[in-house]
Amino acid sequence: MSERRRDFHTQIFTAQREWAEDGIPILTASVELPAPEDTDRIARRIRRYYRLQSRAFLRYCEHQLLPYAKAAYRTALAASAPLPCFQAELTCRVTYNENGLWSLYTQSRETGLPGQLLVRRWGDTWDLHTGYPLPLGSFFAPRRPWRRQLLSLAAAEIERQQRLGIAHYHEDWRRRLRRTFNARNFYLTPEGLAFFFPMYAIAPAVERVPVFLLPRDAEGLRFPCAVPPEEQKNAAAE
Repeated sequence: MSERRRDFHTQIFTAQREWAEDGIPILTASVELPAPEDTDRIARRIRRYYRLQSRAFLRYCEHQLLPYAKAAYRTALAASAPLPCFQAELTCRVTYNENGLWSLYTQSRETGLPGQLLVRRWGDTWDLHTGYPLPLGSFFAPRRPWRRQLLSLAAAEIERQQRLGIAHYHEDWRRRLRRTFNARNFYLTPEGLAFFFPMYAIAPAVERVPVFLLPRDAEGLRFPCAVPPEEQKNAAAE
């Protein structure tokens, strides 16, 4: 590219599947993911990435969720109970699109299946100059103990929320916080760097996907500037 791309223009790619038994729908799946409008190699790479995610999600629905839906259908039919129709969806939300960085999260939601509601979230932050995702460590000064910084921030916020009675977490949330932290679970926002934990990992279902925010003016945080490729490699190796 002759100059650094500052932002990214996308449309929404959609896909739908329906599975039926005896002509009756028992499972529906829908997908809404970004589809870049441009046709250069970077746009093609990102478009291919989300098309593959869409196919993987639909395969998951067919091979993992459909057997449960069939079993529930047969059980309801035998008991003359209302016939179930389970639903699964995969959606996206762009959270930052400036300064050569494009950040978003994709999220799946499953309802009607055995057990509780299940929400899964994935974060992606792309360098629009190189066309590759950026690791979390690339947004911090060299040798910055960013993992400890983020865990300390999350712990302080959990204590504040519980003190005010506005959220509930598992009794052993401190241990779970350390064990379930994943450096891939982050995305950028205009306010700073958001990082999150899987549903049920540190809190009950009512809290869904717990998200914490490191403000953009936090010590050691390098944001919003994109990071040079040689520093990305160093950050990924740390």
